[in-house]
Amino acid sequence: RGYEGVGFALPSTTAINVYDQIIKQGRVTRGSIGVSFQEELSTNAITLKSLGAPYGVVIEGVEPGSPAEKAGLKGGDVITSVNGQPVKTGNDLVNPIAQAPIGSKVKLSYIRDRAQKEATAEVGDRTRVFPNSAGRLGDQPGETAPPEFGLHVEELTPDRGHRVGMEGQKGVLVTEVDPASFADDLGFGRGDVISLINGETVNSVADYRKAVSKLKHGEDVVFKVLRRQDSDRILTLYLSGKVPADSQQ
Repeated sequence: RGYEGVGFALPSTTAINVYDQIIKQGRVTRGSIGVSFQEELSTNAITLKSLGAPYGVVIEGVEPGSPAEKAGLKGGDVITSVNGQPVKTGNDLVNPIAQAPIGSKVKLSYIRDRAQKEATAEVGDRTRVFPNSAGRLGDQPGETAPPEFGLHVEELTPDRGHRVGMEGQKGVLVTEVDPASFADDLGFGRGDVISLINGETVNSVADYRKAVSKLKHGEDVVFKVLRRQDSDRILTLYLSGKVPADSQQ
């Protein structure tokens, strides 16, 4: 589920939608169809050309049992539009789906084997579509950091590294992501390892605290994140956005 993130400054229509959700449901929901991609690779012109697509986002993975899987989407498909609107960036794909009502339908155009195809997917609640992207992971003693941006992190001890398939890696382990938080919007998941924040090396919780303390409202922040994709692959992602006014989001 890797993408560069959604800008935190909300347009008025989004702000109204968020307000309405809080009033009606008591919480903010984010829609998802269960696909993952890497922004810098998925929108690369050379990659797209090799797949016969003039533009779009290349799907890297499809969550088992997700709306995308039920709609027939597969890794390697290139999504070119959502509800008739062109998809040229990760945000073009993420935003309309994230803001769509849970249970609503979205029409997707995509390219597979150089052929144009269509699909309809039912939007799901992201916390259910990606059940492992939030929730508590760390239950062992060790230094932890306050939940800045909705991120809960702990030291990446050898034992924790082994449990999450990150042996030998350096950074801090994300053990929990608060739903509808800034971190959730950026695409963080439980089990991610943060190794850099705005170019500063993060090898410990102390490093993490120091880097976060330098961030100011409205500034750009870029997290270098390691994510276990499968038994033999670790992805390197760059999740970015603008620092929110409330660092506890």
